Amino acid sequence: MTPNSTYRLQIQPEFPFSAAGEAVPYLASLGVSHLHLSPVLEAVPGSAHGYDVTDHSRVREELGGEDGLRALARTARAHGMGLVVDLVPNHMAAVPRHNRALWEVLREGPQSPYARWFDIDWAAGGGKVLLPVLGGRIGDELGRLRVAGGSLRYYDQEFPLRAGTEGMPLPELLDAQWYRLGWWRLARTELNYRRFFTISDLIGVRVEEPEVFAATHAKIVELVRDGVIEGLRIDHPDGLADPRAYLSELREATGGACWTVVEKILTGEERLPAGWPVAGTTGYDALYRIDGLFVDGAGEEELAGLYRRYAHPAGDRGGDWEATARRAAYKVVTHALASEVAFLTRTAARICAAEPSLRDHAPWALRAAVRELLIRVPVYRPYGTGAKDVLTADAAREAKATFTVPEEAAAVDVVRDLALGRLGDGPDHRAFLVRFAQTSSALRAKSVEDTAFYRYTPLVSANEVGGEPGRPAVSPEAFHAYCARLARDWPATGTALSTHDTKRSADVRARIAVLSQCPQRWEKLLDDVAGRTAAPAPDGQVAWVAWQTAFGLGRAEPERLGQALVKSVREAGLHTSWTESDPAYERAVADFAAAGPAGPPQYLAGELARELEPYVRANVLGAALLHLTMPGVPDVYQGTEREYLALVDPDNRAPFRAGPPDEKTALTRAALGLRRRRPDAFGASGTYEPLIATGPAAAHCVAFCRGGEAVTAVTRLALRLAEAGGWGDTALRLPDGVWYDALDGREFGGGAVPLAELFAARPVALLTRERGSAD
Repeated sequence: MTPNSTYRLQIQPEFPFSAAGEAVPYLASLGVSHLHLSPVLEAVPGSAHGYDVTDHSRVREELGGEDGLRALARTARAHGMGLVVDLVPNHMAAVPRHNRALWEVLREGPQSPYARWFDIDWAAGGGKVLLPVLGGRIGDELGRLRVAGGSLRYYDQEFPLRAGTEGMPLPELLDAQWYRLGWWRLARTELNYRRFFTISDLIGVRVEEPEVFAATHAKIVELVRDGVIEGLRIDHPDGLADPRAYLSELREATGGACWTVVEKILTGEERLPAGWPVAGTTGYDALYRIDGLFVDGAGEEELAGLYRRYAHPAGDRGGDWEATARRAAYKVVTHALASEVAFLTRTAARICAAEPSLRDHAPWALRAAVRELLIRVPVYRPYGTGAKDVLTADAAREAKATFTVPEEAAAVDVVRDLALGRLGDGPDHRAFLVRFAQTSSALRAKSVEDTAFYRYTPLVSANEVGGEPGRPAVSPEAFHAYCARLARDWPATGTALSTHDTKRSADVRARIAVLSQCPQRWEKLLDDVAGRTAAPAPDGQVAWVAWQTAFGLGRAEPERLGQALVKSVREAGLHTSWTESDPAYERAVADFAAAGPAGPPQYLAGELARELEPYVRANVLGAALLHLTMPGVPDVYQGTEREYLALVDPDNRAPFRAGPPDEKTALTRAALGLRRRRPDAFGASGTYEPLIATGPAAAHCVAFCRGGEAVTAVTRLALRLAEAGGWGDTALRLPDGVWYDALDGREFGGGAVPLAELFAARPVALLTRERGSAD
């Protein structure tokens, strides 16, 4: 069954299945058709997110176990709702004591029946798996290692012992294992298993192997076939060896009736591969288009100029988007992903050594070619036959230009041909092809989302997953074209505004986006707060981000803002980082946050926020209504049916609790209720018709009709509209017939309706054919 809408709940030990069951009546009253649950399979004890799966065969006991999940499904069904579950096929927790499959591999080595579960390069590790778990070098940590209860212990970590080694002296015992305990800093260059991005605590799983797929999906498939689960969100499909093959196998296993969406990040105009057997994406592509409608392109350019004059960032360290993204990619590919590049280099070298016509490419040249091509992949990863459109001849020429000797640049051709599958189909050839694509997605995520987004910050609301900070504004024409394509090709795709991964909630972004309409007021605010903080900002970039964040929150608590800013500067990696921290710099950041944006001067930001509140309201309500009524299945993140001002994880993953309703709640209830009553208008058969306003302020209205049954109209760039004198005689032509406002019951006839009348009560309108539909 395809959902009409989903509501994301962060299931965790503090909010288990039973708590979700108690929330069901409230969520049903909103009009939600399906609960969307974060991962439910067994995970590391205490995990607040569940993406660190340890056992695919069991529903997590800390959440209430399988009985609890089935009880929640029954409760939901009694209220006309179903369940959608987040599925994590790409990786598991690399915590041996909780991961039986990994425990057996470490105990029995490459002959273990579980060895095929993981991408382990045994040869690169000298026949051992590197476990980078020690706080220091092994020589300094020997005294903290002990044998007890038939296993090796290091603090609260536990590792198996190879048969017959338990009685050995410690040094000999360590050498006799199938694994090597090492300093955590070795992971960057020495790791010899595939992981999730750069997180060594999450080991990649080879679900492309039939027996691994069967073992890791049996419980989920059982729950789907039993009707407990009706939909699946597939986490990080780009990490899989062959996403299309995996999704096809999943579809066959679940009987083809399970609504499935993939967490696929599309870049720019990139399209989801048409052959994937899914309903669509989880909706970051929609998020970018919705947010972009409320960004003033000209104002954002002016804001960017102010940012450069105020913060003085170097061009490739925050001053220019393209240069910043490229430098970040170089940093990540040479440092954080060094072990992944090393695997590709070793594999390419073996292929070349085995083929006379490919010999004499130096390992350093192959390594350089791998790096230079990876950073030129403009999307998250290449796929099959479409890879040639990503790894272009132009990209190869650019990569070759980085070599001093043209003859040595020929290594680029070899690497490109391997990445395109042109040089053969042996085991090494297939391994290179797959790992290049997997590494590409990790590089894009870490260099763009987790580095460049924190360095280039003229308008921080634009720095969101799937976003384009270099061109954040989206025109109404582009939005309509996107929606028409969704209605035609992916009518049941997911759409989103806030998720567990967004760096700022939709309402925070909507508030900040208003600044693109008034860069001069923003400049005045920065002038007014200059010198008023008891602790100075460490640098201009931090101050700029801190004040925008404080403005977005409305009121910033010192600890909350400081925590988010410290995370931001670590991700940026310009002065401190997660692995090379500068405590003095981080203290200065936190002190500035407490003394400035969260201290006494913050009233100035609050004063500006009050001045701009009518335009913030237009952005917040406009984005929410577009999300809830555009083509696709809207996913409402927990709490976002009302004002929801949250920052990045963990700020946005607090346990769910219902709050007092507000204007946004009424809008959400009206839109979701209408979707539920009129599924044909919003579903696969529902049409999407742009409605174009006429008059001097036409560009400030975005409107469309769904299935002839509902009309959405919103105000965009409301501050610019007010400065230009308002709607004047601008009108919107409604389809023929009688229309009723779903929020207050006002009646409108078909034909031209003055927008000043349509938006008299609020900056958005939801019209329906239903008389008396307002709550």
